[in-house]
Amino acid sequence: MSYYRHETAIVDDGARIGSGSRVWHFVHVCGGARIGERVSLGQGVFVGNEVVIGDDCKIQNNVSVYDRVTLEDGVFCGPSMVFTNVHNPRALIERKAEYRDTLVRKGATLGANCTVVCGVTIGEYAFVGAGAVVNADVAPHALVVGVPARQIGWMSRHGEQLDLPLAGEGEARCPHTGEFYRLRAGRLSCTGPGADP
Repeated sequence: MSYYRHETAIVDDGARIGSGSRVWHFVHVCGGARIGERVSLGQGVFVGNEVVIGDDCKIQNNVSVYDRVTLEDGVFCGPSMVFTNVHNPRALIERKAEYRDTLVRKGATLGANCTVVCGVTIGEYAFVGAGAVVNADVAPHALVVGVPARQIGWMSRHGEQLDLPLAGEGEARCPHTGEFYRLRAGRLSCTGPGADP
C-alpha cells in the first residue's frame, strides 16, 4: 500500500487511492472511488462510489463527497462543508437515477460549512466563503459569499483577493506572488510569471 490508512478507516475493495495520500480516522471510501496522489482525507470523511478526486486535494474533517462529484487537482474542502447530489430529495422517493453532476475545477477553495447544491460547476481557483450556499455556477477566480452565494471579488491563484472591479476591465497583481492578472469582458486571466500556458 503506497498511501497511509489509519486503522479505523474503511476502504472498500476496488477503491483506487494514489501514492502519498492519507486516509485518517473513521473515513469510509467506497469501492468505486478514484482518488489521486497526495490527497488528505480528514477525520470522518465519506467518499462515494461515483467520485473522482484529483491529485493534491485536501478534504477536511466531516465532509461527505457523494456520487457524481468530481474534484480536479488541488481542491480544498473546508471542515463540514456539504455536497449534494439530489436536487429535490424525499425520504420515500428514490431518485438515484436523477443525480446531478457537480464539478469543482483545479485549485478551487470551498470554505468551512459552505453548501454546494448539485449540478453546478465551480471554476478554477474560485473561492467560496465559509457558510455560503452555492446554487449556480461560479466563475474561475471568483470570490463568492452569502446565501445564496454572490460574487464580491476576484482571487489570485495563491488565494489573495485582487483589487479589481466585479465587471468591466482592470489589471492587478497578486499581493503575495506579484503575478499579473487582467480582467476583460468578465473573464480573469493570469498573464504574469507562473501563469498557465
